[in-house]
Amino acid sequence: LMAETALPLIKGTVDVMILKALSWGARHGYAISRWIAQATDDTFALQEGALYPALRRLEEKGWVESEWAVTETGREARMYTLTADGRQQLKAEVRTWTRYVEAMGQLLQSTRGA
Repeated sequence: LMAETALPLIKGTVDVMILKALSWGARHGYAISRWIAQATDDTFALQEGALYPALRRLEEKGWVESEWAVTETGREARMYTLTADGRQQLKAEVRTWTRYVEAMGQLLQSTRGA
């Protein structure tokens, strides 16, 4: 039996993953990626090369804010929080992804031929 590995991320998923991670409160980058991995039983692994550019992009859009703070381990790190606009965007993304997943599930379960 082959061990399951992390799946490649579909374009457009990184932003919603980060927004969802931040919906539970302020987090630093490593905590965001750790939450995503834990929440998906390690199915999705968000590497630094994807995480930090996405955080900067979300900040530019006004969906995320950041400030330097001291972490629970006593280190300084940039802490990211969701803005009110970010919460609205997350709600919209959840609606879209829910429709997408339901439709894909219907398609994959379809027993009707052409």
